[in-house]
Amino acid sequence: MPIKANDPNRVSWLPVREDSDFPIQNIPFGVFLTREDVITIGTRIGDTAIDLGALHQLGYLRDIPLTDDIFLQDTLNDFISDGKKTWRAVRNRIAEIFDVENKDLQQNEAHKKIILFALDEIEMQLPVQIGDYTDFYSSKEHATNVGKMFRDPENALLPNWLHIPVGYHGRSSTIIPSGTPIRRPYGQTLPKGAKTPVFGPSQRVDFELEMAFITTDANKLGEPIPLADAEEYIFGLVLFNDWSARDIQKWEYVPLGPFLGKSFASSISPWIVTLEALEPFRVASPVQTPTPFPYLRQEGPGSFDIHLEVDLIPESGESNTICRSNFRYMYWTMAQQLAHHTVNGCKINSGDMMGSGTISGPTEDSFGSMLELAWMGSKPLALKNGQTRTFIEDLDTVVLKGYCKKEGLRIGFGEVRSQLLPPMLPKSFQT
Repeated sequence: MPIKANDPNRVSWLPVREDSDFPIQNIPFGVFLTREDVITIGTRIGDTAIDLGALHQLGYLRDIPLTDDIFLQDTLNDFISDGKKTWRAVRNRIAEIFDVENKDLQQNEAHKKIILFALDEIEMQLPVQIGDYTDFYSSKEHATNVGKMFRDPENALLPNWLHIPVGYHGRSSTIIPSGTPIRRPYGQTLPKGAKTPVFGPSQRVDFELEMAFITTDANKLGEPIPLADAEEYIFGLVLFNDWSARDIQKWEYVPLGPFLGKSFASSISPWIVTLEALEPFRVASPVQTPTPFPYLRQEGPGSFDIHLEVDLIPESGESNTICRSNFRYMYWTMAQQLAHHTVNGCKINSGDMMGSGTISGPTEDSFGSMLELAWMGSKPLALKNGQTRTFIEDLDTVVLKGYCKKEGLRIGFGEVRSQLLPPMLPKSFQT
């Protein structure tokens, strides 16, 4: 079945701004609460949200084999489980319905009132129930920068890094949708020069510019996924701010790795952009030396040209763009990450999420964290209001944006926006 939804010449009868992340060629998927307090699965064209539950119930998707309640749920998990053939059929049909030449819904005012919503009439929700979450560490530039700061600058990368996509299992319960504020976390830290730790709020809260992919049911326990098949099980991508408390992390990570310094909050954008929508923007990933083991060798372009930006907004202040990077810098691709994740037989389920790891580029303005941008506090960033930052301060808002652009076509992810609130001191800590 061809990907008709990707036709670059298609125009929608819904209004779409020229710089919109969501033209008719995108057709992402998300979950939202409607003006009637009904939760539904939907998509978006321009600044119009589309209730897929209502669209299906009114018969517009009748030519696709779908269960009656597939879009009447509070997560995308069941739809994702239906697999790539269904995802493509639904996207193609949505593209047809909202094509400017199609009058079926366009001229049905009663149905449009039920199906269509302005963005200020809905409240976006977490799009999937995330059962398991894995975070990788796949930017060579980021790993090198961290190695230079914390280890030997001449041997910044650990011996395993060029051979495997390094990763760790994270905490899915604290993954939250864009717009949800977070609290500065408490934990143990070891101040510089001290011999014993102290307890209190983290002083080094940081963002991490990442993307994450969402999987479908992929394999049976004990069954590896071949790299050549890996993308068949990737539904789509979101922007991902994997918040970090660097001082807590530094004290706790030996010998078992990140724990409280990473599990207090991770923010994702609410619309999942399918891998198929990104197909026109496929590019080669960096050359890998040494050559990976055969199970990790990827033929052809395995990455995507996704422009990424990070804005920092102080309270009552102007927005400051502090980072411009690109997903194409990632050394290890999504397919390699998934193939490696399952080479030991690990089972992957619908709604599982895999973070890319911090996405840093080769220049200082493309570093994907405050740790790198301010070089562990030694190079404070100057803001428009005259203030400086070495890490994120209370009431700062961090906004991640991402989009692809080629030959007049723009496909984007919207944004993931989060504000850092002051720590909340439980009564039990005061005794």
